[in-house]
Amino acid sequence: QVQLVESGGGLVQAGGSLRLSCTASGRILKINDMAWYRQAPGQQRELVAAIASDGSTDYADSVKGRFTISRDNAKNTVYLQMNGLIPEDTAVYSCFARQLEAVLTTPGDYWGQGTQVTVSS
Repeated sequence: QVQLVESGGGLVQAGGSLRLSCTASGRILKINDMAWYRQAPGQQRELVAAIASDGSTDYADSVKGRFTISRDNAKNTVYLQMNGLIPEDTAVYSCFARQLEAVLTTPGDYWGQGTQVTVSS
């Protein structure tokens, strides 16, 4: 069974840093795009950053220059390094894997359970 498990959220003061990790477990063969989304209370979920299998990246304008997405294909893991955090970054952050291929599993999209990031002013 495939699962995405996130870690690294928490409470941090404005200006601080956090590093989120998301690891896909199971008999993984290949993961195409991976991404981080976030959803703040009362707001729609938004894309924060995405990384393709070739390493190309894309970022929301609000996090450019502060956040860095990376991946370790050998570990089936995606990371989000968040620097210069501001209170507006407070949200539940979820990882997403597009077209994940695993043994005896139909290729599909998967979501992590989400991890809370809270930035205090």
